[in-house]
Amino acid sequence: MQDLRISVTDRCNFRCLYCLPETEEASNFYRDASAGRHLQEGQKNFIRYPWKPKKEILTYEEIIRFVRLTSQAGIRKIRITGGEPLLRTGVAGLIAEIKKIPGIQDVALTSNGFLFQKHAQALKEAGLSRMTFSMDSLDAANFEKMTGRKGLEGVIESIQLAKQLGFGPVKVNAVIIRDMNDHELEDLVQFGRDHQVTMRFIEYMPLDSGKAWQKELVVSGREMLERIQNRFDIQPLQPNHSSETAKRWQHKDGNGEFGIIASVSEPFCSQCNRLRLTADGNLRTCLFSHQEHDFKSLLRSNAPDHDIMNKLRTVVFGKEPGHKIGREDFVQPERTMSFIGG
Repeated sequence: MQDLRISVTDRCNFRCLYCLPETEEASNFYRDASAGRHLQEGQKNFIRYPWKPKKEILTYEEIIRFVRLTSQAGIRKIRITGGEPLLRTGVAGLIAEIKKIPGIQDVALTSNGFLFQKHAQALKEAGLSRMTFSMDSLDAANFEKMTGRKGLEGVIESIQLAKQLGFGPVKVNAVIIRDMNDHELEDLVQFGRDHQVTMRFIEYMPLDSGKAWQKELVVSGREMLERIQNRFDIQPLQPNHSSETAKRWQHKDGNGEFGIIASVSEPFCSQCNRLRLTADGNLRTCLFSHQEHDFKSLLRSNAPDHDIMNKLRTVVFGKEPGHKIGREDFVQPERTMSFIGG
């Protein structure tokens, strides 16, 4: 394992359809999408997600200690996530401390971009290597429907600012959902070309708090690629490393690249090298784990380093062989993406 994703908060200022769908628009979309099919009672009305009390969230000191220990076990890349990580104060200071830890080669951050402009300079000065933004639509009305709030123009400005400050590469994630934003796929590819950012198109995964995910709404990676090929002249790129999650293509004229993450239709579990630390101090070995491993208790009781390291080895060696999406025995995890850490 070389990649650790750390959720610093479960809180978010967006209510995205595929994560925290609490808006009336989200409820109506899933109800309409389920016309003619059975819709479970729990899927009809989305309830407000209960945020964890601050005392249950890991402190920065606890996070730094955990990163220091995992770096000794081979972790080299850190990604700060949430929720929306920039809702938590002092993130730049956390990044600066993580950058000092021997062995850590890369620190990235994933954000919805809404608060990025306020913190951009501090993040750059702290040593943040890369920025990834979430932007699922280029249409202001559709953006609001998908995220639960206005703000598309500000997100685009944040993407542009990240490029100006020299974060590289700047990536933009878009979750593609049938009958919601799949008609914008080609426009999002063009946005990547025009703005020289790396788009990542992600299959819709069952990680929403409303438990409303439907397989019929998944636009497969194969379908995305076929549509993109019909409009753009592209060629495949070799993976940067064996554990890369996205299959990548570049425009033949050299004007940018994009990737497709097909977690549902083409799982890459066998080469996964990621661990995820939740905001409340549990370690997950898969996005779809039903078992979490409590490290907060060890950290808060000042357990010796070797006790934490021994537990870490046990957890890593017990990593699941893969998720079960598409199988009859698949059960969606209780945790929403906002808490798992992306």
